[in-house]
Amino acid sequence: MIEQHIKIETSEGLMETFITFPEEGGPFPTIFFFMDAPGKREELHDMARRIATTGYYVMLPNLYYRTTDHFELDFETKSSWEEMFQLMSSIGNRMVVQDALAMMNFAEAEKNADQERVGCVGYCMSGPFALSVAAAYPERIKASASIYGVRLVADTSDSPHLGFNKTRGEIYIACAEFDDYVPMEMVTQVTEELDNSSANGRVELYTGVHHGFAFPGRGEIYNKDAAERHWERLHALFDRNLR
Repeated sequence: MIEQHIKIETSEGLMETFITFPEEGGPFPTIFFFMDAPGKREELHDMARRIATTGYYVMLPNLYYRTTDHFELDFETKSSWEEMFQLMSSIGNRMVVQDALAMMNFAEAEKNADQERVGCVGYCMSGPFALSVAAAYPERIKASASIYGVRLVADTSDSPHLGFNKTRGEIYIACAEFDDYVPMEMVTQVTEELDNSSANGRVELYTGVHHGFAFPGRGEIYNKDAAERHWERLHALFDRNLR
């Protein structure tokens, strides 16, 4: 496997990005892996590697680059909890849509990245980012996934659900049954919005698990069975649409 840490130039600065892909067999379909709120960290690098080893060019950017070169929540002490929420509030769907354009422009010059076949995935904070990027670039994004994504239906002009009719790629939305950030009312709302749109996609409720179930570093919240199911769904989504 090849691994790189690259600073991608955007209209607002330099975005440090972890990139990984197989040594042989390229060019590979490109995957944008958008981080969750606790920041770009080794746990996410490992998840990016898991996708890349099956034949993908994976890009994992630090979405907080406008404010800081690096942030990682201290899960043990939670000493940086307040800083995390400040960073979260400093970015939004439209910003990440612009960041995705910079990522596409960068990847176009990379011989190992196939920019005709692009997918994206976001967790928690970045679930809505992945869906917004798919709606913004329907010709490029062939598949998008939100894993326990927040704010999927919001009273804003850039709410992700408003982009369903613009999205041509397949959509997969995974929700946890127990989620303080995504109540069941919102799960019902996003399911209805997706079902009533022209988009090709589905919402899947993971029963008996909590927000964050896919992250091995979340202690008792991590649920291996649910995490492996999410990997099965994610790989199948990308293979169906990007191979």
